[in-house]
Amino acid sequence: MPVRETFNYQGLDAIRVGRVNMGVNTTFVVYRLNGTVIDTGPSNQWKYVKPFIQSAPLKQLLLTHHHEDHSGNAGAIQKLTGVQAVAPDLTIGILKKGFRIPPMQKFFWGTAGKAEVAPLPAEVYIGEEEVLPVFSPGHAKDMTCYLLPERGWLFSADLFIANYLKFLRIDEDVPTLMKSIKGVLDHSFDVILCPHRGVVEDGWQQLNKKYEYLLNLSGEAQKLKQQGLPLEETTLRLLGKEGLFSALTGYNFCKRNLIASCLQVNLDEMPRF
Repeated sequence: MPVRETFNYQGLDAIRVGRVNMGVNTTFVVYRLNGTVIDTGPSNQWKYVKPFIQSAPLKQLLLTHHHEDHSGNAGAIQKLTGVQAVAPDLTIGILKKGFRIPPMQKFFWGTAGKAEVAPLPAEVYIGEEEVLPVFSPGHAKDMTCYLLPERGWLFSADLFIANYLKFLRIDEDVPTLMKSIKGVLDHSFDVILCPHRGVVEDGWQQLNKKYEYLLNLSGEAQKLKQQGLPLEETTLRLLGKEGLFSALTGYNFCKRNLIASCLQVNLDEMPRF
């Protein structure tokens, strides 16, 4: 069933949309705070995102990265409001050129047309509140989170989503992701605003749990490799069988990718908090 839900959290307006509701990864939350919208939602949900955008004046549109669920409505929002999205430099280049979307992602989110996006200003504000962009690659090479230090809020892009992972996209990189999580955990914050999970209170501790999970999983995977187990057997032992979803994505999103990437983690470089 499709998902359409609006909510408010301490002055933060939000709408959750999704073509289907098959778990947290298949719905998307667009946030608006003091005239700033963070990410655009997927293009196949534009008819529901559009009235949300129109419901209050738009002063700024921030993108966290290029993925179609985050950027898919950037062009439509600019056409509607005259407000051009701003984004990290790497995102600008990707959206100007365009990018391929795997079939399963296209089913959930639709397409993402090319878009002209402006660079982030030297100083970023939401209303009168200073925003600290935190470059956080790993899930995507251009991903950036936005921290509001005074509130202790983190717009986390796709850095969090859940405390643990069982699947990984083939273009994701666990060593880079863990370094990004560590970099974000070096800051202080209380609340995560996740575009898939939603509002996550106790956010620093929850993100730290994900870091610890990846650290432990990487250690277990590397021990099994040292014992001579092949990748497939290691994956089976730690995460179980792949299942139908992995096959439907052509193994672009699967358990084996996660274990293979965990085997590349340098555990000596990953301290615990």
